[in-house]
Order: sequence, then C-alpha cells, then structure tokens
Amino acid sequence: MTHENLSKEHTILDTLKTVFGFHLFRPNQEEIVRSILDGRDVFAAMPTGGGKSLCYQLPARLMKGTAIIISPLISLMKDQVDAAVENGIAAAYMNSSLSSQEVTDLYRALRNNRIELLYIAPERFAMPGFIDILRSVTISLFAIDEAHCVSEWGHDFRPDYLSLSVIPKTFPDVPIAAFTATATPKVQEDICRKLGLRVPFLVRASFNRPNLYYQVERKTQVESQIIEFLRGHPDEPGIIYRTTRDAVTDTADFLARNGIKALPYHAGLSTDVRDKNQDAFNKDKASVIIATIAFGMGIDKSNVRFVVHADLP
Repeated sequence: MTHENLSKEHTILDTLKTVFGFHLFRPNQEEIVRSILDGRDVFAAMPTGGGKSLCYQLPARLMKGTAIIISPLISLMKDQVDAAVENGIAAAYMNSSLSSQEVTDLYRALRNNRIELLYIAPERFAMPGFIDILRSVTISLFAIDEAHCVSEWGHDFRPDYLSLSVIPKTFPDVPIAAFTATATPKVQEDICRKLGLRVPFLVRASFNRPNLYYQVERKTQVESQIIEFLRGHPDEPGIIYRTTRDAVTDTADFLARNGIKALPYHAGLSTDVRDKNQDAFNKDKASVIIATIAFGMGIDKSNVRFVVHADLP
C-alpha cells in the first residue's frame, strides 16, 4: 500500500471514530464511502436503520465543497441536521419551514463555503434559478434519499424528483449517491436510468431484521385498542400513524386525557409547533408521537420501540 493510500485509510477510519464515534463500519458502509470518495456514482438499497446517512456524511466531511442532500421529508431533514451539527459538521436545511430572511442567510453561507451538508427538498431543486446558484459554489457530492420517489414503479412517486435527472449533465464531475429502503430490481433499474447514474456501484443489503416483529389485528374500537397496546408498553417511545389530521388530533387528545404523554404531528400545524413536538419526542419528554405520514418513516431516533398503524397505510 502506498503512503498516499495509507494516509487516506487513516483519514477515513479516524473520521469514522472522531466525528461519528464508531470504531467499525456497518455492513456495506465502507464500500459505499470509498466509492463516493473515488468519485463514483452509487445506488444503495439498504433497510431503515442500516446507516445510510453516514455513507454520505463521512465523505462530505472529507471532500472539498458542499454536499447536497435531497430529501422529501421535513421532519427527517431536521433530525439529520441536528445530529450532524452535534457531530461538529456544518449542516443546514432549506425548506418551506424557513422564512425568506433565513433562506437569504443560507444562500450567503453557501456562497461563502460555510456549509458542508445542505439538505433540500426536491421541490427546491426544481425551482427556477436554484441550479444556477449551485453552479456558483463547489459541490462535493449529491446524495438522493428516498430515491424510489423518482420511479413511476415506486410506491411514493414524486414528480419533482424527475428534475434531478439534470445533475449528471450539469455537474459531470460530481458523484451521485442514491439511497432507498424500498426498491425491487425493476425500481432499482428505473431509478438508475432516470437519474442517469454512470456505471454505479450497486448495493442491495439484506432486509432480514430479526429484531423486528410484525403483528396485524382487526380494527374494532381503535382508541381502546391503542390504549390497551400502550399499557402493555409503558414508557416506551413509539409512533402511532393515522391517515388524517383530524384523527391525529383526536387520538393525541384522547391519549392525553388518559394520562399518556402524546403529542400530534401533521402538516396543518405551524412549524414552531411541529419542531417543538418533534424535539419533545426526540428528548423523551413525550413518549408517543401521533402523526400523519408527514412525520416520515425514517425518523432518526435510536430508541423507538414500536410503530402502530392505526389505519391501513
């Protein structure tokens, strides 16, 4: 091994330990990190909890410029940015929850190379003029989370994801890493083609999760069933999903009246309330969050012990 390779090896492992606090990579992480650092495109299908965020955050720390992370979920952006900042990474998000002044300040920081990780929604990327702004700064890599949203064969097609197909043409020397927890081989092929990935390094991780248990019950009196379930899991943090905002509010109120620390989360609440409730859940001040899918399924909280779908997802 050459001196240059030894130095690179030391830098990768040292960053893994000192910035992220890990002594070893999880399965597939190291190969993905090295591929990105070598300037290669990546497609990775990895289960939730498989450590996808480290796969682009670590290279972003080592590469020159700003890594652009495209994510469709505001709640998950906030989680990821909070965790990155806690690790000493200059991270920020730009989405509809910010004021115009906050967006202006972010653009200034971006142009002054003060941001290592910038999380944006696909709708932001598609805005007129946004690509011109990115052209004016040094971009280290593009990471596309929930990449199945680009595929018409995926379960959550988002048309604005199609605008991402301009990335390889506009930024030909910048690697693209696409991540998803849900992609059949057909969806994988569609994602790689739609995004224009260039001979990508492919990862399909095992989705066998022996620590997960699935249970399906017939819904009769849903609030009584939820209470009964929660009493069997006292003080354990968890998420309860409902399909409508009204159902979220009603369920949260019902649980609060029955002595359970539960808070609502849906797109109809103000940004301040959503942030306050999310922080309370993350800091274990509330044991249960009642949410629509606006909360996201990949919320970054290590001690979640259950997820209840009180309505068919």
